[in-house]
Amino acid sequence: ANGHIHIGHALNKILKDILVKYESMKGKDAPFVPGWDCHGLPIEQQVEKELKKQKKRKEDIPKPEFRKLCREYAAKFVEIQKEEFKRLGIIGNWEKPYLTMRPSYQAQEIRELGRIFNKGVAYRGKKPVYWCIYDKTAEAEAEVEYADKKDPSVYVAFKLVESPFNIEKPVYAVIWTTTPWTLPANLGIMVNPDFDYVFLDNGEKVFIVAKELLESFKEKTGIEGTVIKEVRGRELEFLEYEHPFIDRVSKIYLSEFVELGTGTGLVHMAPGHGQEDYVIGQRYGVEPFAPVDDEGRFTKQAPEWLQGLRVFEANEKIIEKLQEIGALLHHEVIKHSYPHCWRCKNPVIFRATPQWFIGIDAVIENGATLRGEAIKEIERVKWIPKWGQNRIKSMVENRPDWCISRQRVWGVPIAVFYCEECDAIADEPEIFEHIANLVENYEYGADLWFEKETHELLPEGYKCKKCGSTNFKKEEDILDVWFDSGVSHAAVLKTGFWEELKWPADMYLEGSDQHRGWFQSSLLESVASYNRAPYDSVLTHGFTLDEKGRKMSKSAGNVVPPEKIIKQYGADILRLWVVTEDYTEDIKIGFNLIKAVADDYRKIRNTFRYFLGNLYDFNPETDKVKHEDMLEIDKWMISKLQNIIDLSHNYYGQYTFYKIYHTIKQFIIVDLSATYLDILKDRLYVYAPDSLERRSAQTVLWELLNSLVKIFAPILSFTAEEVWQHVRKFAPKAKESIHLELMPVVDKDYINKNLEEVYEKLLKVRDDVLKALEEARKNGLIKHPYEAKIILNLPEEYKKLVEERLDWIKFFFTVSQVELADKIDADVVIEGE
Repeated sequence: ANGHIHIGHALNKILKDILVKYESMKGKDAPFVPGWDCHGLPIEQQVEKELKKQKKRKEDIPKPEFRKLCREYAAKFVEIQKEEFKRLGIIGNWEKPYLTMRPSYQAQEIRELGRIFNKGVAYRGKKPVYWCIYDKTAEAEAEVEYADKKDPSVYVAFKLVESPFNIEKPVYAVIWTTTPWTLPANLGIMVNPDFDYVFLDNGEKVFIVAKELLESFKEKTGIEGTVIKEVRGRELEFLEYEHPFIDRVSKIYLSEFVELGTGTGLVHMAPGHGQEDYVIGQRYGVEPFAPVDDEGRFTKQAPEWLQGLRVFEANEKIIEKLQEIGALLHHEVIKHSYPHCWRCKNPVIFRATPQWFIGIDAVIENGATLRGEAIKEIERVKWIPKWGQNRIKSMVENRPDWCISRQRVWGVPIAVFYCEECDAIADEPEIFEHIANLVENYEYGADLWFEKETHELLPEGYKCKKCGSTNFKKEEDILDVWFDSGVSHAAVLKTGFWEELKWPADMYLEGSDQHRGWFQSSLLESVASYNRAPYDSVLTHGFTLDEKGRKMSKSAGNVVPPEKIIKQYGADILRLWVVTEDYTEDIKIGFNLIKAVADDYRKIRNTFRYFLGNLYDFNPETDKVKHEDMLEIDKWMISKLQNIIDLSHNYYGQYTFYKIYHTIKQFIIVDLSATYLDILKDRLYVYAPDSLERRSAQTVLWELLNSLVKIFAPILSFTAEEVWQHVRKFAPKAKESIHLELMPVVDKDYINKNLEEVYEKLLKVRDDVLKALEEARKNGLIKHPYEAKIILNLPEEYKKLVEERLDWIKFFFTVSQVELADKIDADVVIEGE
């Protein structure tokens, strides 16, 4: 709930609406409860901007007051976006949406957290996590995006305490890093136990590098020499070395994470600033060390000459120091892909801080782990498109533990307490249930956590389970917003607040970025709590790009606001755009593309106008011609229509909406406008109003209108409704709204494949006739096809088909006379009247 909707929102909500409307028109109960994520850093940032205008800072006002401002901001944009979504034609329970800031939602979120704790899946630990030094908070994997960044690339020599293998010269382990600022936190060097390493003697010193990277090392550093020793990585384990500029001795450790892509094959290990470093550190009992504060500034635990500097500013100072002491072997600047904060767009760091985690490899039931059970559920769920399964499966297979704590204010608290006497954590099920009940029954929900004292929040008479103390402090951190949204399945589907909904959900539908976001957080939370996924199927769409296939951004000036398209063309043009392409891929939009969509829309709209214009005196209850009494050509069109209905159901069922659009567009432009409707003109305008010929034609127009407007209703919702209100004037059984009608169904009795084959052949003849008529018109022989007499010279098979229909075939060819002949040179001869 932040800002106006953008084109990506429109794409997502229209896709959901198409799906819901189709299922509803199939007679299913297909409720859509819209919802808003109301917490999180973006809203805090907007409120802070408003405070700055008033020359105030967040720190200057009490937390409850700041939360009130956040709530008001979110509520304002919920209402704004609600109206914008309605303008798109989205049907939903707009009077009763779900909001993550609603007390009932927050209470259920706290209960879900209690279930996680009760299962033993949550734990508090000090581990390196993504940390934004600008927003001063931990971030989840899903909140990080990669972008190019220029960084120093340095080769650094670490002197071994003692030269091994009877080497008499000083020996140096050479590491390569693009984050020199992490060197103050170095507590080890990692080598791969199975790689070959060489000792290169340059006369004065001996350098250890991976054998496979020796030539690259020599090229980069300009160091030449003789290889005097070759060993396996495992032989280097526990060799001690001195830190280049800190009085500290550390060791070489073995790590399967070390690769031979770049560098030296020896990796500087800072367990406080790297996930793999942390894993190896834990294996060897090396605890994480991160001498960096929330703002990314070096603390007093770092050398004095670095204290107070921000990490990226410190790179230059550290390189100067390495140069000064002779430890720098090479330095250059490289451009590489680096994680950035998705909100402020600044580079993030890895930093070890005390956080709450969900253990991905925690045992949840009968020896099964959360990771293992989540992967089983991924394999059970239906993924559309199919590649989504491999994508999320790979992410879950390789992801670290989920950091669920955030050092912010606007969110749901982690409802645990700490004993002041013995540091024991109060996290029993009754604690969470008690807090959830308080939150649920308070007007401003979770605000009470920030308003009340600790003793007012705990159950009456509660004592520490370890030491019996009654003195506690409450947790200050709030929950990750991905946990907020990840519990929506329980907060929305399990509470009974929306009686029309059931758990699990039939489908989750979002953009493909949600494989690492909402799809994954919902999956992990649900599997941890209920041992199954919260959804049975997942459908993803791509991103919106500009006409040139570029990502949209304000700075690039290529953003296409949905309200501008709606104002200029109408909402149905935007809805039609959604189904013009395969939305599972990235989809382009721009005003040239929208203009082309608008042109197609006009053809569709004009076809409906043609239907309505020729049905003004037709009552389907009294004037409809029985199928057996219809003219043959009309039976052919009714048979064709059954195929369109069948394909539409198939394509809706497969969620390939673009195939519906292209199939019906082809049917309208080629089969109807250019052929059948052209053939009907005489019967509609010349024949007596109640004649069989005219009523038979009107019956087909009615069936076409009645079917096509319903098929298009989930897509062109406004246009279909407008058409339907005209239909109600002459069709007494038409329901109040098109969206209350049922989808047309195939009538197998009307399918006549033999007749369709006959007309396929006749249409080939008609194509030749039309070409000849156009040539005759160009040559001045005729002004209009109705003036022409045609003589056909046809193969026997085709001749027989025309001969059997000679009494009316002139209408099929839109000419005045048709004759068959064998003794002419051309296939078609045109004679003017």
